[in-house]
Amino acid sequence: MYQTTIQKAVELVGIGLHKGIPVRLRLEPLDSNSGIVFYRSDLDVAIPLIPQNVVDTKMATVIGKNGTVISTIEHLLSAVYAYGIDNLKVIVDADEVPVMDGSSISYCMLLDEAGIKELDKAKKIMRIKKEVIIQEGEKYVKLSPSPDLNYNFTIKFSHPVIKEQEYALQLTKENYKSEIARARTFGFLHEVQYLRSKGLALGGSLENAIVLDDKKILNPEGLRFSDEFVRHKILDAIGDMSLIGMNFVGNYEAMAGSHDLNHKLTLELLKSPENYEVVELVGEKTQELEKAYA
Repeated sequence: MYQTTIQKAVELVGIGLHKGIPVRLRLEPLDSNSGIVFYRSDLDVAIPLIPQNVVDTKMATVIGKNGTVISTIEHLLSAVYAYGIDNLKVIVDADEVPVMDGSSISYCMLLDEAGIKELDKAKKIMRIKKEVIIQEGEKYVKLSPSPDLNYNFTIKFSHPVIKEQEYALQLTKENYKSEIARARTFGFLHEVQYLRSKGLALGGSLENAIVLDDKKILNPEGLRFSDEFVRHKILDAIGDMSLIGMNFVGNYEAMAGSHDLNHKLTLELLKSPENYEVVELVGEKTQELEKAYA
């Protein structure tokens, strides 16, 4: 099994969630062993996708270098990761990735348009060898050994629409597209009002997020899934875990996980070689993994 990139460059224009201004995003192929690299075309600054370049995790996953930042990268990365893409240049002309409809389905469609191309070097994956956990009170995120790649997420909210939800996903490209990619981000009306008072969430609307007041969903079309909230949390987690730098094999489990906890988990994982091994996928043992990205 070989490393991949996209066959051709593709681009789109969408609204940035926080500034509310149009952002042009372009994806371009890269050679083997290049990884995922973000590039601010307006400032001529490249930011490699590595945990050390994460500069903020409060509202979204934000990467930066020398004061230049790119925000809300997790939805795009979630799709890139689910497609098993190893090498990619992501070009934006502003400080955030377009929010699109609040899910990652637009990015799946963009990657389908771009096509996937095999390169000349063996694909590398990370095999989880030991349990790694980050816990803060009742909240935790955890990686543990497994022959597959599974995500299991639980959320608990006092809101009558959300309550407690749990979802388990065995990650393959097709499972991702059918079960996860259309799940939208969500927020509460009082939070949106507060953020806007601070000059944030200016691009947020019922077109790109599920918005709830104290009792109900405000979106007239309702939900895409009855448990859309927890499915979106898995979407976010898949994007956040791409900061490892390659696809991994193991179980991811979370109780009320967040961008911040996910970032701390990647740092804790990479802290010790005893936690993982990097494997080049060559020979018959890769057949099961190849099915995931067919």
